[in-house]
Amino acid sequence: MKRATVPGAARASAQEPQNPFPMTPSLPPPEDPPGLRQDVLGWFIRRQRDGWSARDESAFQAWLAADARHAPAYAQWEAHWSAMDGIPADAVAQLRRNLQRDKAPSLPRRRFLTPAFGMAAAAAVACGTGLLAWNHWQAQPLFTQAFSTPRGQQIEVALPDGSRLRLDTATRIEVAYYRQRREVKLLDGQAVFRVQADAARPFHVLAGPVGVTVVGTRFSVRYTPGLPGNAGVRIAVEEGRVRVVRRNAEPGDALHSLPDAAYLTAGEQVVASAAGPLAPVAAVPAEGIAPWRDSRISFVDTPLAQALAELERYGDTGLTVRDPAVAALRLSGTFDPRDARTLRRILPSALPVRLREAGGTTEVVPAR
Repeated sequence: MKRATVPGAARASAQEPQNPFPMTPSLPPPEDPPGLRQDVLGWFIRRQRDGWSARDESAFQAWLAADARHAPAYAQWEAHWSAMDGIPADAVAQLRRNLQRDKAPSLPRRRFLTPAFGMAAAAAVACGTGLLAWNHWQAQPLFTQAFSTPRGQQIEVALPDGSRLRLDTATRIEVAYYRQRREVKLLDGQAVFRVQADAARPFHVLAGPVGVTVVGTRFSVRYTPGLPGNAGVRIAVEEGRVRVVRRNAEPGDALHSLPDAAYLTAGEQVVASAAGPLAPVAAVPAEGIAPWRDSRISFVDTPLAQALAELERYGDTGLTVRDPAVAALRLSGTFDPRDARTLRRILPSALPVRLREAGGTTEVVPAR
């Protein structure tokens, strides 16, 4: 596309991010002189033709200079057309197909090719493009960042709005702030969220099949799809109120208020399996929403294999279980996930097992 040399163009402030899709009127305002709208469209369409010459360009520049209102009017129009560069190609193509479908059948082919219809078509495309550009711009995040923790480590994350996250070991999240919402995707692991209140921008946590919506509160979310016995999502509230709903785990999926939505307040939790309705709301255990913050992991009648897998998230226990009967033994108690030595000492007294060293590994076997 040929670009006009438009004098007097405004420059964006260095302190403010430039808007790639300026919201300017698609046509000059009503108080502009009669015929300016047609002149702008006429010049714009002619400048797209292959036969545009240096003489034509000189005439165009003379038209720009003839009236102080010409250049701004043309710049407004060209801004909408330029915005098409930032719109996905499939959206632009669909817009043009819609224009041809809606306009062409009612007009003879010869009229379809007339300059008057060309200007009308350009106007329709540009106006539609302006809307697409605005929607596309609105959908772009203002802030994005990914965070992760290696095995055995935790981190505290401060977000731009003052919200804070505490990430447990082996946890991965993606954060995106938009103009009308804040969003965190919990890909794996668990985290505690302390959300800064902002009624204009709700805070969403997306974890597998579940979405959590809050305005300002403190809560925890766990989602460990690769861990046997812990593939569901657990949400526990320490302060405030949250809404938990099921969702389709598709990019950009909205959080819809479904019949099985759960509203949690302080001291309540809910668990969601990979499929099916949400479990009944229950009380948060006595150890709190996230005892791992204090290096404590509690088990209540938990299969030994599942308990060891949980402890392995924090570090190597050095223990293996091959016997299915031993793996199914139920373990209860509170452990420091960093202290594998104490685990080895306590395990034979807590369960009917013994530790057998063989081939450089330590296997948990029946006590007999």
